[in-house]
Amino acid sequence: MQIHISSRHLKLTGAIQAFVTQKISHLEHLTDEIIGAHVVLMHDENKSPAKAFSVKVHLGVPGPDIHIEESRSDLYAAVDVAVNKLERQLRKRKTKIVDKKKHKLQKAVERAKKLGV
Repeated sequence: MQIHISSRHLKLTGAIQAFVTQKISHLEHLTDEIIGAHVVLMHDENKSPAKAFSVKVHLGVPGPDIHIEESRSDLYAAVDVAVNKLERQLRKRKTKIVDKKKHKLQKAVERAKKLGV
């Protein structure tokens, strides 16, 4: 998976970059379908202190991509919450796919029973 990290009004240090890369890379254990991630870290002094740091994540996956935006007072906390949201979205997506496959299989079995196969 390719991870592209950029920042606005914020110095992107090695520690921040390593933290974000480690968190986003952790998502690969949920699915191997992730094509890439684009992370934008922002600092806005004009916002309230509780929402001074924002994280936007665009996760490229087959089908509709996943977009998450989170704002917090701490950059690391914002990244943590954004990654948690991404995990929930990926689990929800995987559950839908599995349920759809089970439903199709169940319908096929019912049709076969009706036909006496």
